[in-house]
Amino acid sequence: MSVEVRTTCPYCGVGCGVLARLDGDRAQVRGDPDHPANLGRLCSKGAALAETLALGGRLLQPEVAGRPATWDAALDLVARRFTDTIAQHGPDSVGFYVSGQLLTEDYYLANKLMKGFLGSANIDTNSRLCMASSVAGHRRAFGEDIVPGTYEDLEQADLVVLVGSNLAWCHPVLHQRLLAARAQRGTRIVVIDPRRSAAAEDADLHLPLRPGSDVLLFNGLLAHLAATGATDPDHIAQHTTGFADTLALAQSDAPDRARVAKGCDLHPADLARFYDWFATTPRTVTVYSQGVNQSAHGTDKVNAILNCHLATGRIGREGMGPFSITGQPNAMGGREVGGLANQLAAHMAFTPAETDRVSRFWTAPNIAMKPGLKAVEMFEAARTGRLKALWIMGTNPATSMPDATRVREALRRCPFVVVSDVTRTDTTRFAHVILPAAAWGEKDGTVTNSERRISRQRAFLPLPGEARPDWEIIAEAARRMGFADAFPYQTRAEIFREHAALTAFENDGDRLLDLGALSDLPDADYDALPPTQWPARRGTEPGGRLLATRVPTPDGRARLVPVRHEGPARPVDRDFPIALTTGRLRDQWHTMTRTGLVPRLMAHAPEPVLDLARREAQALALQDGDLVQIDSPHGQALARLRISDALRPGEAFLPMHWSGLYAARASSGPVSNPATDAHSGQPELKHVPIRVTRATVRWSGLLLTKRDLRPTGLLHWSRAPVPGGWAYELAGAEPPAEGTLLARALLPAAIRDTLIDYADKRAGTWRAAALDAGGRLTEALLVAPPGRLPDRAWLLSLLADGQPLAPADRRALLSGRAPTPLPDKGRIVCACMNVGLNDIASAVRAGATTVEAIGQLTRAGTNCGSCRSEIRELIHAQRLLAAE
Repeated sequence: MSVEVRTTCPYCGVGCGVLARLDGDRAQVRGDPDHPANLGRLCSKGAALAETLALGGRLLQPEVAGRPATWDAALDLVARRFTDTIAQHGPDSVGFYVSGQLLTEDYYLANKLMKGFLGSANIDTNSRLCMASSVAGHRRAFGEDIVPGTYEDLEQADLVVLVGSNLAWCHPVLHQRLLAARAQRGTRIVVIDPRRSAAAEDADLHLPLRPGSDVLLFNGLLAHLAATGATDPDHIAQHTTGFADTLALAQSDAPDRARVAKGCDLHPADLARFYDWFATTPRTVTVYSQGVNQSAHGTDKVNAILNCHLATGRIGREGMGPFSITGQPNAMGGREVGGLANQLAAHMAFTPAETDRVSRFWTAPNIAMKPGLKAVEMFEAARTGRLKALWIMGTNPATSMPDATRVREALRRCPFVVVSDVTRTDTTRFAHVILPAAAWGEKDGTVTNSERRISRQRAFLPLPGEARPDWEIIAEAARRMGFADAFPYQTRAEIFREHAALTAFENDGDRLLDLGALSDLPDADYDALPPTQWPARRGTEPGGRLLATRVPTPDGRARLVPVRHEGPARPVDRDFPIALTTGRLRDQWHTMTRTGLVPRLMAHAPEPVLDLARREAQALALQDGDLVQIDSPHGQALARLRISDALRPGEAFLPMHWSGLYAARASSGPVSNPATDAHSGQPELKHVPIRVTRATVRWSGLLLTKRDLRPTGLLHWSRAPVPGGWAYELAGAEPPAEGTLLARALLPAAIRDTLIDYADKRAGTWRAAALDAGGRLTEALLVAPPGRLPDRAWLLSLLADGQPLAPADRRALLSGRAPTPLPDKGRIVCACMNVGLNDIASAVRAGATTVEAIGQLTRAGTNCGSCRSEIRELIHAQRLLAAE
């Protein structure tokens, strides 16, 4: 029996502990009951980590110009091209675009190389797309990027306000901790979100405010707090500045609750209830996430929230405070080391004193003296020719960036693009050099979660092929660029010690980020490092709550910041009358390079879907299941339509995950708005005006295959893994006969003349199947007019079974009807326990009328709990059906 390794989940910013082990060639994972972030819980994604470790599709060897190369050849080329580009065009002609998927040690070296030795601050991170507005808001209010609270505050609060956070799906382990606390102590939950999300289903009060009106809502709250005597005059006087000006602007912006209710489009009674609850509940935590940050005015939204906590003194104390929840596993670690273009390192900025300090610490006379290009600026600079060499590490901007069509144009135009990654993506298509990096389970280092807790991510798998850890790749490239003395590292522990020492260097308490107590850890202690919250100063207990009294500003006081309500960067209009927002799905992660490989994670949402408010669908005469075209001022996408009552009239929702590896044109990136916040540089991903039209579809198809394909020449395709292979949904605008020919061309040429097939020209249908030499199903292809495809459960079972087909099954391939009807789970509702919609409906008919009863019969909802709100909806729907 192998030994379990304590490591950390690579998904969201909760930072859950994972126990992993390898038995032979099979990995197993479970939640770490001793990790303080999750106490043994894992969400559906974390529980399926072992199913994401197959090497199919992995990058296992360096490539230069699309051909295999040695590491020496690839790194020599990277070093030479970056060095020559800087010599010819200056240091600001090169850039790094990195990722919250990197470990802190990787991040530290990338930042040190770019800012300290290449002499430019043109290093930015995909955290710019999710956390930059929180960083900017924290720095304006606190003088430093500080999250003051801990996860325990969610369990000790009497009121938890979720603003722009679908905690139930995006941070499900924290959501379950919150729900358990409510069951124990009666905590009230308010969700502020235009969409009725899964988190809103669990709330005591849902405020479906007009998109972009958050500042108005919280300015109104501040005015209400002052008017009702709910502010803390002593805290304001002793520990803050700017209250009078901030209150005056809030009162001007939101003179009364009627003005706020109208501006936010909220029911006055709901608004009054929220204001009264907040005013009368000292133990209040406000959790905010991407719905706040991803806005052209995200920084102001953050400060509007912080103002209310500072005015009431509800900060840094048990069960109270503002709480920014990060999206990625090491977004916080990246912020610590300076992964953002407008920060230097260790929470230092580009002031003369701080650049001098870091320059001396690094012995880096060529250190960058000013902020660099932020993400949107960086790719625009590549598109216009100002940036001539770009190294992308562990992220997929060709899909995830806003206005992604222009980003792809930038990558095509950039003279030299390097990509370090674990698998092929839409972005690797543009790379001149590809470097195979270590993946989760193989790499080793530290990450920092949303509550400032540093955890070890430990390897339990060998490095496959020629893959290397990112820190080794960066260090070796730096040495080849002539910086060997500054990059001598042989172990990740050396890098961590240097990072920790920099946080403490000439830090007499001016910066709260201080890891001095960890700066001389022996290698063995680093390897055994338990989850540790910072600050970790020498001679003091690590961690704890921050900012209750002392704040790292020049005068030691927190700053209330006057902010005014502004609308979206581009409002809807006659040409684009619908407001689109984007976000995460429950069981998916980023552009699905990991989670998209797991059948049970894809089963909940197996194809790209646009949710559209019922009023708009009816006005456009659209039906559930229509293939629709989504046009914005920036680009286009295609998705299946789902009419939703969870959206406000005039609004739509498109998931962020679909890339060119999983669908033809379903990515939200090309349609998203590249307008950015003036303070943070974060793009407005949560609001873009669109129009929706029905796509012309004259045939549809289903291809089941064991092959990994990227179909071309079709109006639409999407794919999802299924047991035994892949299921491809196909659609075209051609007549069915032409569609049959296009679909048939997807089959291997060698088998086209040996197919078991049947055509009904009058009905416009065609069925074909191929068997291997052992009589096992390898391919099945169905083509029919829209809505006429036969049931697929039987064919899916044949592909998954992998056994020789019985004579009855062979005959049934021609008829298209299963010899014996199979039970159909329906769409998967609980990914953890593989429980489908039909399973739950059967349980309700059998008498289960509560989520708990459903759990007892089916086990649905008994693990991570992120499906519980959907189970409640299904119970209600079944009751309505029974009453008809």
